[in-house]
Amino acid sequence: MYSRIINDRIKKRIDSGKAIVVIGPRQVGKTTLIESILETKDYLLLDGDDPITRTLLTEPNTEQIRTILGKYKFIFIDEAQRIEGIWLTMKIITDRFKDVQLFTSGSSSFDLSNKINEPLTGRKWEYQLFPISWEEYENHHGYLYSEQNLENRLLYGFYPDVLNNVGDEISILRNLVNSYLYKDILSYADIRKPEVLEKLVQALALQIGNEVNYSELAQIVNVDKNTISRYIDILQKGYIIFKLSSFSRNVRNEIKTNKKIYFYDNGIRNMVIGNFNPLELRTDKGALWENFLISERIKQIEYKQSLAHTYFWRTKQQQEVDFVEENKGEIFGYEFKWEKKKNQKLPKTFTETYNAKSIVIDKDNFREFVIIE
Repeated sequence: MYSRIINDRIKKRIDSGKAIVVIGPRQVGKTTLIESILETKDYLLLDGDDPITRTLLTEPNTEQIRTILGKYKFIFIDEAQRIEGIWLTMKIITDRFKDVQLFTSGSSSFDLSNKINEPLTGRKWEYQLFPISWEEYENHHGYLYSEQNLENRLLYGFYPDVLNNVGDEISILRNLVNSYLYKDILSYADIRKPEVLEKLVQALALQIGNEVNYSELAQIVNVDKNTISRYIDILQKGYIIFKLSSFSRNVRNEIKTNKKIYFYDNGIRNMVIGNFNPLELRTDKGALWENFLISERIKQIEYKQSLAHTYFWRTKQQQEVDFVEENKGEIFGYEFKWEKKKNQKLPKTFTETYNAKSIVIDKDNFREFVIIE
């Protein structure tokens, strides 16, 4: 079992009088994390995948909840998004049963967090859990093993099942994509055209590292721009992809409205396009490296509670900075290169305009980027 960075942060919130909510994609270890925190405690597990549990927890009154909880002081509602009206049940438990510590997990932010935000305002600590991070991977396996497996991580990603089944990565990723990526999202988001979603995900997977144009995507997928926008929003909320906006301070020739889209996990991305060729045979090696670095940085920013804002930068003259971070009034520009290149520099237009620090990240120094101290 991989030790998770947020483990200690969650433990500090026990008995704080608020619900502890862990959300994130399916199969990243949310249940395992919470059960490891509760392993020394006598707790009640209520599984949202179980039909009887769903019936019991669908809009019960206070006395019914009292009967369900019994004498347990620790309650874990797993897959909470499967239970109709769960947010109100959680509110009653938090408000009326002050000696109970409630834990919940949910596999889709678009269903769970949207519905709990209003009823549980001020009553919850919410944490996001992603696939294993590089820091967690290296802490578990050590420096040498991790270094030896860097290329495999760019190809197969960091889902726990993938890491725990060396040699069977492709079958596991195929199952993940087929069972979660499409089926879960289609059912939760009420998408009527699954083939459109599949085409869109493939188009996005082929464009990582490039700016996406919703009009072009609409032509590729053969739907209107509004449908593209809605589906991309659903994919974001389902923890498949995330966006980077362009950085701008109103310098006239900067691109102000475009977005770049990345996948939270390289393995999922490569499964979508069906390509697990070794890096030396790939034309998208740079894109895989960029996706890996930026997704790892996003995990770190969330886990370490950084206040950094993230962007990319490009001008109409095609000057570009791969990744921009604004933190505590300072601006940092990052360029990503798989192979180290001499005298690699960021555009002067960017560094001088914003008094930005310029950093090139390659295989030799990537740890300083993917682990925030």
